[in-house]
Amino acid sequence: QVQLVESGGGLVQAGGSLRLSCAASGRTFSSYAMGWFRQAPGKEREFVAAIIWSDSTTYYTDSVKGRFTISRDSAKNTVYLQMNSLKPEDTAVYYCAADWSVVMRTDPKNYDYWGQGTQVTVSS
Repeated sequence: QVQLVESGGGLVQAGGSLRLSCAASGRTFSSYAMGWFRQAPGKEREFVAAIIWSDSTTYYTDSVKGRFTISRDSAKNTVYLQMNSLKPEDTAVYYCAADWSVVMRTDPKNYDYWGQGTQVTVSS
């Protein structure tokens, strides 16, 4: 059974940094794309970043380019989201997800497995 467990959220001031982790278990993820999404109150879940596990190709939504970095550690079966220069508009619940595909996709409907989410709050 696939399990994704996020950690690393918290409260930070604008301009600060956080690193989110997503520990994956239950199968080999070499044929997966791993994504980070976020959902703010009253808004739809939106794509943030994704990485193709097999070759580490990455993709970011425009609003986080240059500030966020997605990476993965195969030995630990863990995906990370390093978030720098955080802004109040980054406040949301952040979710890790797995898509059984080697093609980068940004629609949450394409992702098969989801974590429980971790809250990120950025104060101004």
